[in-house]
Amino acid sequence: MADSDGEYIQDISDDEIDAHRVSSGARPGTRSSGLRSRGANQAAQQTWEVRRTWENVVEGADGTISSTVEGLLEAGKRKRLLRDTTPLQRGIIRHLILVLDLSSAMSEKDLRPTRYLLTLRYAQEFITEFFEQNPISQLGVIGMRDGLAVRVSDMSGNPNDHIGAIQALREKEPKGHPSLQNALDMARAALFHAPSHGTREVLIIFGALLSSDPGDIHQTVAALVADKIRVAIVGLAAQVAICRELCAKTNAGDDSVYGVALNEQHFRELMMAVTTPPVTRSQKQSASSLLMMGFPSRIVESFASLCACHSKLTKGGYLCSRCNSKVCALPSECPACGLTLILSTHLARSYHHLFPLRNWIEVPWKRAGASSHCFSCGTSFPQVPPRDEWTRMQGVKGMSMSSRYECTVCGNHFCIDCDLFAHEIVHNCPGCQSSAYLPGMVKDTGEAAIARANGHANGVTTMELG
Repeated sequence: MADSDGEYIQDISDDEIDAHRVSSGARPGTRSSGLRSRGANQAAQQTWEVRRTWENVVEGADGTISSTVEGLLEAGKRKRLLRDTTPLQRGIIRHLILVLDLSSAMSEKDLRPTRYLLTLRYAQEFITEFFEQNPISQLGVIGMRDGLAVRVSDMSGNPNDHIGAIQALREKEPKGHPSLQNALDMARAALFHAPSHGTREVLIIFGALLSSDPGDIHQTVAALVADKIRVAIVGLAAQVAICRELCAKTNAGDDSVYGVALNEQHFRELMMAVTTPPVTRSQKQSASSLLMMGFPSRIVESFASLCACHSKLTKGGYLCSRCNSKVCALPSECPACGLTLILSTHLARSYHHLFPLRNWIEVPWKRAGASSHCFSCGTSFPQVPPRDEWTRMQGVKGMSMSSRYECTVCGNHFCIDCDLFAHEIVHNCPGCQSSAYLPGMVKDTGEAAIARANGHANGVTTMELG
């Protein structure tokens, strides 16, 4: 029997067990101390796996846990809203390549129904949300299969083209190994002609633990850094060293853009976080520059004519304001003269990234008596309980005990659903918008009017300005 094999010991006493234990005074650098330190690090990293969620469940006054469940749901909604609202310069004209792992590792079922099908579904949702948040941006899709990079859809500003190409992938099965180097080289080639006033980004959905590369991937990473291409990775299995190094080097040392999905919901959150434009870091990109754009007019024709973008017969479209060429949809680039064609609403939808709406604060019971209904939807708020019950009532972190949330600019109270709708959909405060110019009020001017009109986090408050 080999020396490393263990022996079976029966009816051994505690003293004998202590005699067989390795002494804790082993010198540093030995194998035993290294194993103990490694085990301690692993235990520290895995403490998140044990969460006593049952301790948060508390019976209400009626003997049920419905109030606690509602509080947990409200805290979950509130958690998505509490983000940094500091106004920063961001690149709202983005050029992003979405790289999907189509290898055999995506057939695993740890994410339901499978990694492959869930990735395709979330990719479609990501594309829809990406163009909703970045209407004047461009996107392309690349796949990794059999050690090769496969072009799924070309760079385009039309989300329907990408969604249709991803839906066609459902008929194929994942196979082979992925190749990060080939995918990055293809993404780099697709972003080569991207203008300097826009961002160059790559988002990789990586489900494998290896990469079958034909050459030195570190040379590819150096080329990405030279071309100012940022890479973000969402892992589905475990952390991979080359992925962390790739994200750190292409994001000025910030490796927070590399995350590993814990479950389906976390996977979706990691992907949707990329829809927010990145912060402009380089001084060259921060310099002010003018970009020529066209705002075409909508036409409806009696007879069908060919469009300049797809050469298809259509009875409607948009005429380029420079050369009068007809395109099907906006935003797009005129195929004839190369002018960027957009609508004014596209610019308005991109504006909220530069001046995000401020986070609304929780209203305690002490000030809850000032409102009985939500200012926006009219939903009734809970009645204010007696003062002696305020300290006995415990809530979940992130939620308001009074179910009221206050805008710090206009001072109106809103419910959690209106809070969610205002910050994620309209990006404006209903109270600030409705009280901007009321009849009989003296119209404000300057920065105070801006702060009072939109409630944006532009660093200006009505109290500071007097």
